[in-house]
Amino acid sequence: MDIIREIQSELVEMKEFPKFSAGDTVTVSYKIKEGNKERTQLFAGVVLQRRGTHATETFTVRKMSGNIGVERIFPLSSPFVESILVTKRGHVRRARIFYFRERTGKSARIREKRSYAKA
Repeated sequence: MDIIREIQSELVEMKEFPKFSAGDTVTVSYKIKEGNKERTQLFAGVVLQRRGTHATETFTVRKMSGNIGVERIFPLSSPFVESILVTKRGHVRRARIFYFRERTGKSARIREKRSYAKA
């Protein structure tokens, strides 16, 4: 198993992204290829979970499109993920917030984490 991780670390190029966890609102910009054209699309939503380690790490983002919930799984080591911008830090008690799928209205709100500036 150790040999596999060493080979993965050599072959897979890891980018530097900001720290984020479940409950945070993020905007992911990723490349889409349509025929011979290439464009960047944004996907903004709440992070439901992070799983895996190093080269196999993925995160799930959920957004509401109209009245329909849309989820997308992004691999962190994907060359198509250009950048991740953390819009809001959320305060949740769990690492995987799948209960968020059934919530609508006021119960679907996530408290914002308070950050105190040091003078």
